[in-house]
Amino acid sequence: MRRSSRRHSSAFFGGLCAFYHQIPVGHVEAGLRTGDRYSPFPEEMNRTLLSSLATWHFAPTSDAVKRLRREDVPSSSIYLTGNTVVDALRWMAPRCTDRPLRKLIGREAMNRRLLLVTCHRRENLGAPMQAVARGIATLAQNNPDVVVLFPVHPNPAVRAAITPSLKRVSNVVLCEPLDYDQFLSCLQHAFLVISDSGGVQEEATALGKPVLVLRQETERPEGVVAGALKLIGTDADRVVRESERLLRDARAYRRMCRASNVFGDGHSAKRIVKIVERAFQKANG
Repeated sequence: MRRSSRRHSSAFFGGLCAFYHQIPVGHVEAGLRTGDRYSPFPEEMNRTLLSSLATWHFAPTSDAVKRLRREDVPSSSIYLTGNTVVDALRWMAPRCTDRPLRKLIGREAMNRRLLLVTCHRRENLGAPMQAVARGIATLAQNNPDVVVLFPVHPNPAVRAAITPSLKRVSNVVLCEPLDYDQFLSCLQHAFLVISDSGGVQEEATALGKPVLVLRQETERPEGVVAGALKLIGTDADRVVRESERLLRDARAYRRMCRASNVFGDGHSAKRIVKIVERAFQKANG
């Protein structure tokens, strides 16, 4: 998919290399924590270790700022900026058309409620992911009026867990991973998102799209507080129950549809650039 643990590993190792060369490091998306070093794996530990190397900590939310302070990160190095993920979304979303979605699900399905599903996390491989697939299959069969779009991660272990339960369900569309613009096209048209992705939680919250999170914890609890996210784990019956509640209960659905700027207002990159520029100007006298 569009995000993976490789991004977080490369950020940590890039930061470590910069430290070895005495180059200052800025950590974008600083302060995200679940408190469980193995979930998400290995992102949680990569982020924590990178915090010990960073010169500037660019926190997406006020809660992330508080978490960094609790870890004794100097307050003078922490900056509340919002997340650049939201910057990218605010720029790209207006430029997206529904053409990618029409191509994936067919023109005749465009008026049906779209359930967008992603599931790829390491901690969900095996039995948890198989349970998710069974839940999605039951959900689709119980609700033939919806269409389920599931971009499937190329990891063979993911495909082995997901494909058997879903490949013959008529209103489930399994597809290859989507480019960013393609995914945003689908996300903007989604009625409901079911996902274990971290970044999707932020994007959906910004767009006011309800997300049922296929995890027991999240490093983005601000989305839960904002009402856009609900942690449901990977139990098949719960996947069905929580999804059908939102399909059938208009009031419960509306409560999760309020777009929020909790993860940023679209100007995070500008703030970060100004902070770094000021730091270099000060250093150069």
